[in-house]
Amino acid sequence: MTGDVGLVRPAVSTADAARIALDCWGIAATAEELGSNQDRNFLLTTQDGAKSVLRIDNPVFGDDEREAQHVALDAYRDAGVEVPAVLPGLDGALTQRWNGFAARRSEFASGEPMVDAGYLAPVVLAEFGALAAASVNALSALDHPGLDRRQMWDMRVAYEQIDALAPSNADATLRGRVLRAAAKAHAAVEPLADRLPVQAIHGDLTDDNVMGERGEDSRLHPRTVLDLGDLGLGWRVAELAVCAASMLHHEPERPLRVLETVAAFHRHAPLSDTEARAVWPLVVLRAALLVASGWRQLEIDGDNDYARERVAGEQAIFDAATLLPLVEMTEHVLATVGVDEGPGFDAADVVTDPDAAPLAALLPDLTGRVAVVDPGVESADLDGGRWLEETSERELVAEAIELGVAVAVLPYGVFRLTRARIDEAEPGETWATSCELHLPPGPRVRVAAPASGRVTQRGGVARLVLDLDGVGDDGVGDDGAGDGAGDDGAGDGHDWVLQISGLDAEERRERPVDVGETVGWIAAAFEPRRLTVGIHRDDAPERQADGAPLVAPERVPAWSRLTADPAPLLGLPSFVQRDDAAAELRRRERIFASAQERYYERPPQIERGWRHHLIDTTGRTYVDMVNNVAGLGHAHPKAAEAAGRQLRTLATNSRFLFRDLAEYSERLLALMPEGSGLDTVLLVNSGSEAVDLAIRLAQAATGRRTVVALREAYHGWTAASDAVTTSAYDNPSALETRPDWVHVADVPNRFRGTYRGADVAADYLADLASDLDRLQGEGREVAAFLCESILGNAGGVVLPEGYLDGAYAQIRAAGGLCIADEVQVGFGRMGSAFWGFELAGVVPDIVTIAKPMGNGYPIGGVITSKRIADALSTQGQFFSSAGGSSLSCRVGLAVLDAMVEDDLQRNAAVIGARLAEGLRGLADRHPLVAVVHGEGLYLGVELVRDRDTMEPAAAEAAAICERMRELGVIVLTTSERSNVLKIKPPLCLTAESADHVVAMLDRVLAEGW
Repeated sequence: MTGDVGLVRPAVSTADAARIALDCWGIAATAEELGSNQDRNFLLTTQDGAKSVLRIDNPVFGDDEREAQHVALDAYRDAGVEVPAVLPGLDGALTQRWNGFAARRSEFASGEPMVDAGYLAPVVLAEFGALAAASVNALSALDHPGLDRRQMWDMRVAYEQIDALAPSNADATLRGRVLRAAAKAHAAVEPLADRLPVQAIHGDLTDDNVMGERGEDSRLHPRTVLDLGDLGLGWRVAELAVCAASMLHHEPERPLRVLETVAAFHRHAPLSDTEARAVWPLVVLRAALLVASGWRQLEIDGDNDYARERVAGEQAIFDAATLLPLVEMTEHVLATVGVDEGPGFDAADVVTDPDAAPLAALLPDLTGRVAVVDPGVESADLDGGRWLEETSERELVAEAIELGVAVAVLPYGVFRLTRARIDEAEPGETWATSCELHLPPGPRVRVAAPASGRVTQRGGVARLVLDLDGVGDDGVGDDGAGDGAGDDGAGDGHDWVLQISGLDAEERRERPVDVGETVGWIAAAFEPRRLTVGIHRDDAPERQADGAPLVAPERVPAWSRLTADPAPLLGLPSFVQRDDAAAELRRRERIFASAQERYYERPPQIERGWRHHLIDTTGRTYVDMVNNVAGLGHAHPKAAEAAGRQLRTLATNSRFLFRDLAEYSERLLALMPEGSGLDTVLLVNSGSEAVDLAIRLAQAATGRRTVVALREAYHGWTAASDAVTTSAYDNPSALETRPDWVHVADVPNRFRGTYRGADVAADYLADLASDLDRLQGEGREVAAFLCESILGNAGGVVLPEGYLDGAYAQIRAAGGLCIADEVQVGFGRMGSAFWGFELAGVVPDIVTIAKPMGNGYPIGGVITSKRIADALSTQGQFFSSAGGSSLSCRVGLAVLDAMVEDDLQRNAAVIGARLAEGLRGLADRHPLVAVVHGEGLYLGVELVRDRDTMEPAAAEAAAICERMRELGVIVLTTSERSNVLKIKPPLCLTAESADHVVAMLDRVLAEGW
């Protein structure tokens, strides 16, 4: 064993280090100590700024071990793993001697330390797994005498080292936790030890020994492997366990994220079943050893600041490694690498009468109907936001009982929307690991054994356990000490248990039972009664007894293996759900065009929305900050009711005479400023179609063709609306491919445009005047000027004061018309005004509207004067199949009514101001936040790498959006540079949700992305 229970670092000072560099390598350098537990490391810097690293080995290490490290470095380089080279001394030797110490000098590895990186994205966690795999692959054939060494970090002796080091831990509570966890982990590894492959491994491939490099996505990615001081023979899987353990402190409250590391390792260096079963026990042993050794190092080397600083981080690793039960974490690993997929037990195998009535095997005296209650994400019984009520689940059951059913069933394996949480960083516990049976008040009910086995009463507290004989081999007991594995690919090796809670158990403490024998009673009561029925593996961790135990979605992969659906045993259909988002994405990619946009690297499958919340199929909720189409909020009852009623009544188009068409049009016109002259409506089905029609109207009314559009704008995807779309983000060749009837004017972006600052309207207007003079000189008379009243595509940038008024005046003087694109920014979103153009005090000649008009139903419109509208008749009759239909008009009216009833414009003003204030406050703490654009509930957070140069932080913005999704917020990027977080939520956004969004963005900016 190299070392006993800790090693004191060599007594070498920075002055000594400088002397060693001069004497042995002939370089004059300053020395700065770097951290190390048991050696001494120094950063050497010469006068010209060149850097290298000096290592003084602890005397316990011999020359064979150093030579093995040098051979390993060659193997790494041959395999493409980046490592710093060892630099020869003046005499050509890699190892130099100074005062009895062995010294080596290596290249300086540039980059940033990964250990301090904070949050690590899934892709980075995966890269660490791939790096660990590359390490074992590179070293697999390495053979050298210096590898055969016994040292304390060899995971094969971890448990005995922990036991020896433990007395140094002065925290008795922590010491006890460490010893208990280590004992359990050791008990899980011990039966596997002889079957774990041994080879040369780095032994300390952690975030502390890897330098990172910023990638194009702005994230810090692992690059250079450092410090082979723990190189030696060891279990191959230990390389992964050590690496994975070091990932845990980056987000210790979510240890399951480290499965990204495990999955990546397995892709590049496939784990055997035995190795997979050893992964998490070894992670726990590594974490326990870190804590134990850290305390010991402080005991023997109290002035070691490096060791002292690491104690808290090492405890965080241990806390994370043991946050979830060992058996559960092991099942997560097995599920991740595809070992023994499925629960390993099918209740149908023990059903004796498959034709029996529902619940007859369990409740043989039951009479009456059995009803299955649906608390799931797509349940029709949870419409109207009912799922947010704390009593919603009980009410669903009570309603079923009131209808006279004998039993109301809440099934196993359903993601319950009734348990979803809003405005929280973590998802709720939504997946049921048991089945609940709810009975109405009444006399006592006999409960029978639905299968044969052994029945045991635990403490006489209305809980009953039934062992299912003949299903699975005898395995480990309740302590979970064994591995449950035979040879690779063998069965799970566990007994399965049927557990029934909520009844009066029989007096006998333990006995064998046959099918149909009485095992207890449901007590008579004047109140409804509940029975919980679950099937679990005998080593499954204990779960709460109050109701059906539930787990968070990310824990389902393990709990679907530790439990089984009791439905077949109860004579019920199965309702088990899984998170199928990945499969749904593959399905979509097979049938969609490559140009079809989608959000996120790993998009959740969204199947429900309510107000400003989106809900995925696992019951995870998200604050929706981008769906401005749903202006009222998702699933608004008034709009839904109006659409349903109209569909049951009439579906026709605007060429027929019906009341709602005129009524809706009149209501829209009433929203225009008084005296505006905007008195005519043409209804279409989208914003693109509205812009397209507005251009045609302007060209028809003026007899001209040229349309002036602003650079960086997006107006739609039809032929005409795309022609005036100039955003390079939407079309990289936009400026070079505009048709000859489109003139692109400079965008008056006062934050990053040609002219910047508050008073730049005159400069932009002067340029516009020059453009118009040039057009006139070329004989290109202007038909229209098209502009969003707020620069939505830029992220809600407010136009310079006076610009829109001046631009309108210039265009009209040139004989053109002014078109206000209000598709995104209009309809109450500004808060202080219903229309964006009202903020500038102007009245356009033509207004285009769409997105929020139908709250998800496709409605668009063009509002103008009768004079302009009638010009269209010169080009033939106008008609839009969906525009102005009976359905679109009825929905549109319902939306207008709801906007008034819900006071949404005022809410946009109040909550928008609160949100903007919170977001602007982030700029004081985070340099990445340059400015918050916008008004009301159309905001944009512009992110830059440098506030002086305004270099766009596009990659950072994209990564931040990914991280925000993990924390329950849907926010996406916009602008031509994709560096603005666009914020245009449903207008019903609450103060609580707004505050949550600000808090989560603050957290991401602080922790990393």
